[in-house]
Amino acid sequence: MDRTEATAAIREWLQNESLEARDVDDQQATLHLHVKYPPTKRGHLFNIVIPKNRNLVLIYSVTRVDEGQQDEMKGLSNNEPNDWKDWLHETRLDLTRADLDWVLHVGGKSEGVSGPLQAFNLSRPIWLDGLSQNEFMHTMRRVWLAKLSLIHRIKHHFGTGTGKPGPVDDWAKKKTRNGPRAQNKPPEPSPVDIDETGGFGRDFDPADWA
Repeated sequence: MDRTEATAAIREWLQNESLEARDVDDQQATLHLHVKYPPTKRGHLFNIVIPKNRNLVLIYSVTRVDEGQQDEMKGLSNNEPNDWKDWLHETRLDLTRADLDWVLHVGGKSEGVSGPLQAFNLSRPIWLDGLSQNEFMHTMRRVWLAKLSLIHRIKHHFGTGTGKPGPVDDWAKKKTRNGPRAQNKPPEPSPVDIDETGGFGRDFDPADWA
C-alpha cells in the first residue's frame, strides 16, 4: 500500500467508524488529521499522520496534566522523594510494556528530584506494508487504553485536580528558543500545540469510558 492508497483507506475507515476527522495543514505530511476518539461527547484528540519521508502512519495523542495534580506531585516529590521516583519508574515500565512509543514531560529538578509529570505523548507507528483496517483501529484502541490507564493512575494517586491545565516547562522553553520572530509566523503542526489543553482533571472521569 502506498501513501495515496493509505490516505484514501484511512479516510474511509474513519468514516465507517463514525469518527470525526479534520484535516491539518502540514507541509511535512501526506496526511495529517485530527480525530476525536473514542467517538463520544468527551472523546480525546488523536493525530493521524503519514509523513512524506516515511512509509508509515503514526497515531499519537498528547495530554497535559492538571495543575492541581501537578501540585500534589510536587508535594510528594518534596516530602517523599523516593516514593515519587518509584511512581515515575513504575509509570515508565507500564508504558513500555504497553508496546507504545512514549514521551513524559517532567518538570525541572529541585534539590536533585525531578518535578511533576506535566504532559505525556503516547504514539504507535504502523508501517504501510502492514496497514489494514484491523491494525489501524486496534492501534487507535491500544493508544487510548494506555492513555486511559495513565489517567486512572494519576487520578488515583493525585486526585481530580482543579480542572485547569498545568504548565509544561519543555513547551515554554521551546517558545522561548523560537524567539520573537516565531510569533510572526503561522504555527507549524506540532504535538505540543494541538491537544488537550484542558487536561483531564475534574471535568473528565475515565470510568465513563472503561
